[in-house]
Amino acid sequence: MSAGEPEPGAAFWNSRYGDVERLWPRRPNALLSDFARGLEPGRALDLGAGEGRNAIFLAKSGWRVTALDVSDVALARAGARAAEEGVELECVVADWRDYGPALPFDLVVMAFMHPKPEERESMVTRARGMLAPGGHLFVVGVDLAEHGRRGPKDAGRLLTVERLREVLGGLDLLRCESVSYEGESTEGARPVVDVVAIARRSAEGLESPRPSR
Repeated sequence: MSAGEPEPGAAFWNSRYGDVERLWPRRPNALLSDFARGLEPGRALDLGAGEGRNAIFLAKSGWRVTALDVSDVALARAGARAAEEGVELECVVADWRDYGPALPFDLVVMAFMHPKPEERESMVTRARGMLAPGGHLFVVGVDLAEHGRRGPKDAGRLLTVERLREVLGGLDLLRCESVSYEGESTEGARPVVDVVAIARRSAEGLESPRPSR
């Protein structure tokens, strides 16, 4: 996809999900599961939840989870699997650009959301605005070092530490680094390199200085 092409919408993603029995792995992202286990469960938003692997993990860990995605096909799978595993998800079919929750979240997850470079800051800003004071933003995505092996073909959409630091202003940045680890695919675990960032809205709800580049 070139920089001038529109962002894929519901029809594109419904077609992708409809072509396969399962598009993404069932297990949650390992970096998210490690981080979330240290948090007191509250309200969580999985932004771009897909088939619900991260949302279901959080729900099983005691979180009240909203799973947001443009694809009703993906969310139908997420809801069905959640019911099979004895947990509930609030599944919301919507574009992240349009979604406005009635209440803030204690955790917002952006896992493998790779918007166009010019929309990266907008996505993070919207996520930041949905956080309750003291809430956390968790971001993980494909490292630029993986270009051509994983993730979008457009290198500008992939992540680097510098690219994330540039857009995480207004939050206390707790972690931002490239990580090599055993990631999940539909075929099983494999070595991957991702960028992970964890940031926190100050408990007083006041903005923090933009991180230095």
